[in-house]
Amino acid sequence: MIEILKESEGNTIATRASGKLTKTDYDQLLPLLYERLKQYEKLRWYFEMENFEGWELTAFWEDVKFDIKHAGDFEKVAMVGGKQWEKWMTDLMKPFTAVEIKYFDLDQREDALIWIKS
Repeated sequence: MIEILKESEGNTIATRASGKLTKTDYDQLLPLLYERLKQYEKLRWYFEMENFEGWELTAFWEDVKFDIKHAGDFEKVAMVGGKQWEKWMTDLMKPFTAVEIKYFDLDQREDALIWIKS
């Protein structure tokens, strides 16, 4: 499930992912991202993972298509999680993008929000 958080304002998108993300989640998320891209040159994304189990195949495909098409449209990404594989996933992404990506543990949520907005 994807939840759009109240901290989503301006060029900052704040989301919380839990369980497995589905195509329905992307049907909710992508219109918001496209709308913000019309308004702002670059976006910042706070992506919190709480009890996150990854993506269903169709959702993963939606994510990959969006990421490839809009790789240059993001300025910063804050990945917030509590599992070692989530940290590894963040580190794995870094060499493939010019976007500034930083990992935060769940107990550093406030620091992550401050960083993404600075």
